[in-house]
Amino acid sequence: MKNVFLFLLMASVLACQSDPHKANIEVVKQYVEAVENLDYNAMDNLLADTYEGYGPSAGDTIQKGGAIASWKRNVEDLYKNIEYNRSQYAGVTIPEGPNQGDWVANWAELKIDYKDGESATIWVNTNYQIENGKIVKTFTFYNEADVLEQLGYVFINPDNL
Repeated sequence: MKNVFLFLLMASVLACQSDPHKANIEVVKQYVEAVENLDYNAMDNLLADTYEGYGPSAGDTIQKGGAIASWKRNVEDLYKNIEYNRSQYAGVTIPEGPNQGDWVANWAELKIDYKDGESATIWVNTNYQIENGKIVKTFTFYNEADVLEQLGYVFINPDNL
């Protein structure tokens, strides 16, 4: 009987320790699905009212209202389809500092089809901070110049003008 109790105790401890980030990863997967479905209402439900998004450029910052308005405008006027490929997720807890808390990183290759027939494929890294089942902060990184080049933009050195 003593061995059975010890076994049950160990099994319950291991079960609790299996993946403390699983629920947070599911929140991010739901958000990614909302992006792929161009569903800005679902995005609205997954973002905390205090949400702040940073990136891809150093000065890019947006709050929840602006983020949802931007997605709505992009869905209606710009994007035909967004597909996450090779998407990977990792959960981590930052124990101290200004970004203390639970985070989920998502690395993905995004294929974006635009309504005008153009398309672009980019590598994107977004880090999501999760609190109480909501996304409170994101940091998003991708090469904006790469997207613009794929869409036909040409970069010219100002010294050559």
